[in-house]
Amino acid sequence: MPFDVSSVYLVLVFAAAFSAVQAAVGLFRTAKVKRQVNRRLLVAERTGGSIAELVVELRKQRGLNASGDAKGGWAWLSELIVRSGVPYNGRRWLMMIGGVTLAGAVVGFAATRQILAIPIGAVLFGLLGPIVFLKFKAGRRAVALGQQLPQALDVIVRSLEAGHPVPTAVALVGREMPDPIGSEFGMAADEIAYGATLEQAVNRMSLRCQHPDVDLFAATVRLQERAGGNLTGLLKLNAATVRDRLRMRLKVKAATAEGRASAMILTAAPFLAAGAIVVLSPEFYGDVMHVPMVRIGLVVIGVWMLIGNLVMRKMIDMRI
Repeated sequence: MPFDVSSVYLVLVFAAAFSAVQAAVGLFRTAKVKRQVNRRLLVAERTGGSIAELVVELRKQRGLNASGDAKGGWAWLSELIVRSGVPYNGRRWLMMIGGVTLAGAVVGFAATRQILAIPIGAVLFGLLGPIVFLKFKAGRRAVALGQQLPQALDVIVRSLEAGHPVPTAVALVGREMPDPIGSEFGMAADEIAYGATLEQAVNRMSLRCQHPDVDLFAATVRLQERAGGNLTGLLKLNAATVRDRLRMRLKVKAATAEGRASAMILTAAPFLAAGAIVVLSPEFYGDVMHVPMVRIGLVVIGVWMLIGNLVMRKMIDMRI
């Protein structure tokens, strides 16, 4: 069998490219983890080590006022900003929303050539876009909190078993664990050092996270503070409960995967088909789009699709 130099060359090129991609992905993941772990520590370095300034700065970045309460305005929006964990910067956010609103108006007019599409595109991009983004970030953060909380409780338990006091154990989680759980416990440790009790700091963390597992942890701490008992044993039981709930959530997600996939396919298929028809044969809908019955039919179809999506969402929305 003759020796094919070109095949060997292609294999070597593929191996080199694959290794380069793997190295780049590894460096990106390492840098991301390092950035997550050191995010609160960078804020501490920037404030110069003062606990009071650090607490106020961390609260400001979460969209809270200096006393740790949500800022005035719409309560649901303030809670969404806090739950999302996105660093809050009012001036920068307004500039970004203004730019996105202008882009939405331009895209709406360019796509339809209708004056009415300008405010519609501006509202969709400038108002609904940021809300959808914050909800997406809040959802991802809630999932990460549920996955990291058992590990954080294990760290606290091992620290308490080693003889450390509770504030030291909480601060250890804030130093060693990545975001989002590291920042939350770090803020709690800073508030304890600032003068708050353990119960007050954990309750504030529960209000910031709005997560059922964190609420369970806060309830456990309140129970121990008021009734006494072995905190280490309670936290071990708490960690086991959180793991069981996480395991059940994964089972529910697997059981409803088919329904969610069906909902996405059934929702996307009409839009993909209509888009393909408009691109390949513009006159197919263009010749009859001005007919009133066609417009009424499209509205009815859209309403039925919305009702179907709401029904399927209700079928697969199982909360634990």
